[in-house]
Amino acid sequence: MATKTKKALPARIAENKKAAYNYFFEDKYEAGMVLQGWEVKALREGKVQLTDGYVLVRDGELFLLGCQINPLKTASTHVSADAARIKKLLLHKDEIRRLIGKVEQKGYTLVPLNLHWKNGRVKCEIALAKGKAEHDKRDTIKEREGKREVERAMKTRHR
Repeated sequence: MATKTKKALPARIAENKKAAYNYFFEDKYEAGMVLQGWEVKALREGKVQLTDGYVLVRDGELFLLGCQINPLKTASTHVSADAARIKKLLLHKDEIRRLIGKVEQKGYTLVPLNLHWKNGRVKCEIALAKGKAEHDKRDTIKEREGKREVERAMKTRHR
């Protein structure tokens, strides 16, 4: 009898929690990243900040800007570490072309959602997103608070 093995979920490195508050997500893509050795070591230690990050399209390629990867104190002495270095994102050509077509439409942008490990490599989940209006953000807050109140009521009821 064969035993089923559970598939391991990708280990999260960093998450952009602000993105869900500020944008509606259309499609999500998983992109590879071109990183230097010191950046991978810093990511293993969780020295990354993704909240101000955004994706830029330049010459038919995607780049991640505003993602801060802070170098470790024990970083290599012969490499100058730049925390705000622009990182290239890797996707298939047809996916990039599709994204470029959508981004050129009014109101669409590319937003990094999270960084995670997959098969020993760092992946960046990006989303094709549309900005929320102020009233939509208020609706998001009301919905979140409503869920919290329901959870609190259920918790006190079970005690």
